[in-house]
Amino acid sequence: MTRKPYKLNCWPWHISGKATTQELAKKSALRWLYNFQMFVLRALLATLLLAQFVAAQEHVSFPTEDGGVVYADIYGKGERGLVLAHGGRFNKESWEKQARTLASAGFRVLAFDFRGYGKSRGPGDSAPMSAPLHLDVLAAVRYLRKTGAKTVSVVGGSMGGGAAGDASIASQPGEIDRVVFLGAYPNGPAEKLKCPSLFIVARDDASEDGPRLPRIQEQYQKVPEPKTLIILDGSAHAQFLVKHSAWMNEGYVGDWPESW
Repeated sequence: MTRKPYKLNCWPWHISGKATTQELAKKSALRWLYNFQMFVLRALLATLLLAQFVAAQEHVSFPTEDGGVVYADIYGKGERGLVLAHGGRFNKESWEKQARTLASAGFRVLAFDFRGYGKSRGPGDSAPMSAPLHLDVLAAVRYLRKTGAKTVSVVGGSMGGGAAGDASIASQPGEIDRVVFLGAYPNGPAEKLKCPSLFIVARDDASEDGPRLPRIQEQYQKVPEPKTLIILDGSAHAQFLVKHSAWMNEGYVGDWPESW
């Protein structure tokens, strides 16, 4: 299909027929004014969008019960709290895209650095993998509770998932409403988990010790109901499960995690 040339007879500077010098000058002035107005409008919109983007994030810190200090970023507002606990290869900034997506869906999201990462510190921070990381998770959960959250769920990737599970085991009844394990399971006794849980793992996810799926399935069987296990195709591990999957980034966000 051939498009006909578009006639600019809707613009304020259009002048039909033979134009005089005065009319051409007027046309040029109107065009300049219109372009200038559009430039100002675009600049104002960009400034407003940038201000909204920057204001959406709040930097906070809070103590842990063993004398540590946790640094975190908060996204969004509301009474539904969500803690994001990173894996060993990540940090709090690695959650930014997912945090903003979840904040836009109505969650107040807290992404934090474990002790030994960023500025967070506490006993054992020189060897985080063996440190009491569950205390960092509990501190984050309690911070959201103290600042207005009515419910608090925790999403943990790999190392963060183990810490999230241990936090649930050590928590007071009702402190943690739900836990999501991304390629992970509790380090402590799985049967002592105190809240509903969602396990997500890639079928071919493996470590130096071999495939992770069998061990995760074994621990999943010990976890109390209600619980859900989702096995995805591929080999993604920890936060890569959400970076490359639509379940968290797109269609599931509206109901997640309230609909487990």
